[in-house]
Amino acid sequence: MHNFQANYDKILKVLKELDCKMDYLHQIRKPKLRDKELIAIDLTSEYMSVDSECQLFRMLPAGLSSKIERSVYNRRKRKLFSLENHFARH
Repeated sequence: MHNFQANYDKILKVLKELDCKMDYLHQIRKPKLRDKELIAIDLTSEYMSVDSECQLFRMLPAGLSSKIERSVYNRRKRKLFSLENHFARH
């Protein structure tokens, strides 16, 4: 499938079935994009073989790209890397 939103929705659904918890990092401000949604974006980009972060942000649907900036995405992605590997193994 080449539709990012459809792939993202399927991956997010599977992640929700694996674990009902949506946020893993303690943050003072509540982010617009939940941790599990960020993990789903990253796994979707891996699934679709998106190599470039620039290409990823061009492909993101407006509903997702308006929730997070690239710098925030990178920072949170690094912090969530160990959790993402945990989900990828299952």
